[in-house]
Amino acid sequence: MAEKFTVVEEGKLLEFLFSNLTGWSKKTVKQRLKSGTVSVNGRFTTKHDFPLNKDDVVEIGGAKRAAPEVVKTLEIIYQDKDLIAINKPAGLLSVGTTTENKQHALAILRNQLSDRKNKVQLWPVHRLDRDTSGILLFATSKETREAVMSKWNESEKTYLAMVQGSPKEKEGTINQPLRLDEKEYRMHVGEHPHAKSAVTHYVVMQTATDRSLLEVKIETGRQHQIRAHMAWLGHSIVGDERYGKKGEKMGLHSKSLTIIHPLSKKPLSFEIDAPRNFYALLL
Repeated sequence: MAEKFTVVEEGKLLEFLFSNLTGWSKKTVKQRLKSGTVSVNGRFTTKHDFPLNKDDVVEIGGAKRAAPEVVKTLEIIYQDKDLIAINKPAGLLSVGTTTENKQHALAILRNQLSDRKNKVQLWPVHRLDRDTSGILLFATSKETREAVMSKWNESEKTYLAMVQGSPKEKEGTINQPLRLDEKEYRMHVGEHPHAKSAVTHYVVMQTATDRSLLEVKIETGRQHQIRAHMAWLGHSIVGDERYGKKGEKMGLHSKSLTIIHPLSKKPLSFEIDAPRNFYALLL
């Protein structure tokens, strides 16, 4: 039997559940949230910091959300004996977690390239957020990964970003440090003793109604960098509920990456265009 509650004041989902499910242990509450049986206004979520507004309806124990589409193979856009670059679809984790250890890019690619006699080992060079699509790079050894990372500050990383509204300046640079709040799992923008430098360049490519398509280049590669910086600018990524507004799809795509190859010591570039449903966000 499902239980329904109406929110009386703004807050975070997990704290709300703790307060209202008084007969449950905190461990049980967390397990129910992770299981995908908690919904807000009919939308299922597993995020403990999901924002709640007054009069939202929280339901526990309703029909479980549909399982995500199972991905069996990934599009390989480059491969040699040292490096493999793939086109990661949105909605897929880059690497696994304790609760999701099979359906992620690293495991899928490893299984895709392995056979009974040869079990391929891979190491992620970098990561993309679950809902960000595009180029994801893996190395075939720890040594190769470390060699690429040692020159990572020389790499060129370009994204396509669909944002809310239209920036006043058609091109600009955001040079604001970022600090990760581990409790809320979000980046705070601005000066702080624990903040790290972050530089984001953007160019407005197209604007339609209340959204704009941007080309974004980042000098650094901080977690959630583009998402946090664009929200700070007042133009959050479309569909980014952590830093902006909810939506069916997040408008962020890793378009191109240029690195220094660890053996040839020469630049190596990868590029992949965004999928159609990304560009549909501008309509």
